[in-house]
Amino acid sequence: MPPQYNFEKIKFATDPGTFEKAVNLYEGKKIKDFIEDFGRYSAVVLGGMPYKVTVSGRRYDDGSCECYLGQKNYLCKHMVVVAIYACLNGKKITVEEKELVDGPVCSERLGELSKEELVKIKKSITDAMKYVKSYNGPSRTWFAYQGSLSEGCARLSPIVSELPISEQTAKLLVDLLLRLDKKLCTGGVDDSDGTVGGFMSEVVGVLEEYVALDPTCVSAFEKLCGQSTCFGWEAPLVRLFDERDIL
Repeated sequence: MPPQYNFEKIKFATDPGTFEKAVNLYEGKKIKDFIEDFGRYSAVVLGGMPYKVTVSGRRYDDGSCECYLGQKNYLCKHMVVVAIYACLNGKKITVEEKELVDGPVCSERLGELSKEELVKIKKSITDAMKYVKSYNGPSRTWFAYQGSLSEGCARLSPIVSELPISEQTAKLLVDLLLRLDKKLCTGGVDDSDGTVGGFMSEVVGVLEEYVALDPTCVSAFEKLCGQSTCFGWEAPLVRLFDERDIL
């Protein structure tokens, strides 16, 4: 029976260092004696020494490992690699599948999206935004909640980074920023550690690069004029719009 998570979930919900180490273990064929039993997966992972590992089929971060981190109840690379194996069953991971984007960046590629591409991108953004959700749970679940915010931003980062540069995509990013701002201001999102706000600031930086490469993108910032936002992230973009005749 396949797990209730997939490789993409593991990729975006795990911290980059642990994920990369787990992928290296997987590609190095360090998984031995893999067994599925009553909704759980177990295996021996050949790390510094052979470690017995188990993970749940419902949540990949629910399990155990004999390593130092596992004994401290931390998610370790050995648990992650067993979860990856449960998803892929030895299948090769492509370069694109395992590539991580460390925050949103400018693609430096001019162009527009087709109608079909635009629909697909909007859906991807909406799907990723589901992880940036409100919080009203007990304090003991706060860290798991922050993990969800991080996962949402991690899912949004490659979407932003792959966009071509044009007024069309600048408007798309402005709308994304306004949606995130609404979640922060009135949507009950607890961004105490600044994960979402930091992501938004990086997207603002991407938009500033858009204007440097294609000055027509500045028109997309008119929508931000007169807006009252959570922490004034729009100020650099409004300034660019006000100075547009100088560009």
